Amino acid sequence: MSPSTYRTRRAPQSRFITVRGLRQHVSLWGDLARVTQEQPLLVLTHGWMDVGASFQFVVDAMRDGRTVAAPDWRGFGRSAAPPLTDSYWFADYLGDLDGLLDALSPAAPVDLAGHSMGGNVVMTYAAARPERVRRLINMEGFGLPEAKAEQAPERLRQWLDELKTPQRLKPYASLDEVAARLIKNNPRLSLERAAWLAAHWAERRDDGQWHILGDPAHKRVNPALYRKDEVLEGWKRIAAPTLWIEGDETDPDRWWGRSYPRSEFDARIALVKNLRRLRLPSCGHMLHFDQPQALAAAIDAFLQPD
Repeated sequence: MSPSTYRTRRAPQSRFITVRGLRQHVSLWGDLARVTQEQPLLVLTHGWMDVGASFQFVVDAMRDGRTVAAPDWRGFGRSAAPPLTDSYWFADYLGDLDGLLDALSPAAPVDLAGHSMGGNVVMTYAAARPERVRRLINMEGFGLPEAKAEQAPERLRQWLDELKTPQRLKPYASLDEVAARLIKNNPRLSLERAAWLAAHWAERRDDGQWHILGDPAHKRVNPALYRKDEVLEGWKRIAAPTLWIEGDETDPDRWWGRSYPRSEFDARIALVKNLRRLRLPSCGHMLHFDQPQALAAAIDAFLQPD
């Protein structure tokens, strides 16, 4: 594999902020002191098994002047995992986000965006804290199939079994192997970008191998059922202008089939009152890897002041 790596146009700073007793990492592009009402802080939140630094390619393609922060969720990237944790809970992401915004932008609303899991978090947060969000962007945060009450006993049984089962993520012998895995997952990812990402997705430990920066406990099933009615009550209350972005090659039916057809998602997202929708060409779920320039242009256009 070529030793060349991606050259950033805007190098981020690393900030560590203690939130709810956890040391949480934030990639910061720009100066918080230069945030204005016309250009508030833009906060980008990543998805499951991703890291905040993954937005580097998008930030590089955005217009200059915007201050951008991308946190690592708890137990991902360089953010700490809760001591002795064995499970992760959706509500904790909301609590962490609230604390991070209090630290980064205590006196002013932010522009808030999320990808995949992060998209689901920011939608729920914008409903709970409408005064903290000026503009909202959901990148492929589809939500989940509706859970039925009769699923609860078996879900609890599965969780109890998994608590007794050690979880692990595969280690890699080199950064080249990490980069190759990233390309396997996302064939549009260039070699130089994959090499750059690999160093932010993994770290070398005492055993000499490279380990993905994600707590293996994230792999355990969550015993709390996904309650569609509760989620949609929040989506109906979102006040901020909202942009939904998806890749034109994303096929959610492939993930869930009949349990969550595309038609049901379309009905859900239609409940958001002030909504714009956009499909980006030639990209799938990881649109910030596949088409960072097109995604950056869409974000820039949406965030322009009225």
